[in-house]
Amino acid sequence: MDNEQQVAGADAAHRSTDRLIRIIGRFVGVGYGAYLLLLIPDIARTGSLAPGWWTPTAVIVVFGTGFAFAASTFHPSVGFIRVAGSIAALAFPIMALLWWVAWDGTTFDRAGTFLAAFPGLAALAAATVWQPIPAFAHMTTSVVIVQVTNQAVREPFPRSNVVADIVFAMMFCTVFVAATLAAVRTGRILDATISEAHNDAARAAATSAREVERERFDALIHDEVMSSLLAVARHGRTPSLARQARSALAHLDDLTTGTVSDSFSADEALAQLRSAATTVDESIEFTVHVDELEQPEEYPADVVRSVAAALAEALRNSRIHAQGSKRSVTAELASSMMLVTVQDDGIGFDRRSVPPHRLGVAVSIEGRMRQLVGGSADIESSAAGTTVRLGWKR
Repeated sequence: MDNEQQVAGADAAHRSTDRLIRIIGRFVGVGYGAYLLLLIPDIARTGSLAPGWWTPTAVIVVFGTGFAFAASTFHPSVGFIRVAGSIAALAFPIMALLWWVAWDGTTFDRAGTFLAAFPGLAALAAATVWQPIPAFAHMTTSVVIVQVTNQAVREPFPRSNVVADIVFAMMFCTVFVAATLAAVRTGRILDATISEAHNDAARAAATSAREVERERFDALIHDEVMSSLLAVARHGRTPSLARQARSALAHLDDLTTGTVSDSFSADEALAQLRSAATTVDESIEFTVHVDELEQPEEYPADVVRSVAAALAEALRNSRIHAQGSKRSVTAELASSMMLVTVQDDGIGFDRRSVPPHRLGVAVSIEGRMRQLVGGSADIESSAAGTTVRLGWKR
């Protein structure tokens, strides 16, 4: 659920298409304002020739919907903007067709109707909020209507070739409509790419989290559950084994319920380390060195638990394999570091001889410490004994 919420939040922050629609809508609104100023003389001229209701109605409807489209880009809902853009796009061809309903046969001069000056602007509104095919159909329809109207109102004045006028107007408008469609399509591709990237990141994070949890569970099973069962088989039921079993059950409960502390004080951290060591070996020699000049602060709980679990695993390996008679643990604490050293005087071992399926060193010690930011594990072994150093730096 958290990953889905993160992806949703990322998508909300990267709506490139929405931003482009708003920008283009405001540009179209500026275009409507510029054409209105430029066409005031033509509007006044044709207003006296056309029926009285059409010219003021066309000015209000066509330019009003264009301005409304620009104003709608400040609304938070993109759906609202698309509706306003569709209305602005449809207003132009509708008013151009209504000219034929209102026209009484009066002819103008060669300039024609004022709507013929900007059919491409309404097509830009369509291209901003519609798909390519409807947008080009709108542009073609608008251009044909206004050019045919121009041919009609110029009679009996000399007229140009209507087909050439339509082709020229369509070529001119196509450049801007195609550019608008390309920009909006680029925004959609960018949105899809960002969304897919965030989905991939969420899936990768979930996979990584499952792997980390699986490694943590594997280490816990190996460190405590399997070691407890092995101890039962070798030594029978003892008070030390009972404490180890109770510790394993408690850690399993923590793993499933998630009721864990976020940090430990220095004393609590030492208690965790000492408990981990004595659970494995009650007679362990445990030495503590605390920097008197630099009093330790609180330590992250995952650091303390990981170091304690790795410490316990190192002692178990020593008891099972080292055949040594003396083991010791030294814990050094400072405000920005923790170093735990496990030593024995056993027979040692060769890392190259450890079978791949043995997880004690690779997973429970080195792997566990490697997962910590600032964590490290160093193992030295010879015929004179083995030393395991578990370190962490803040």
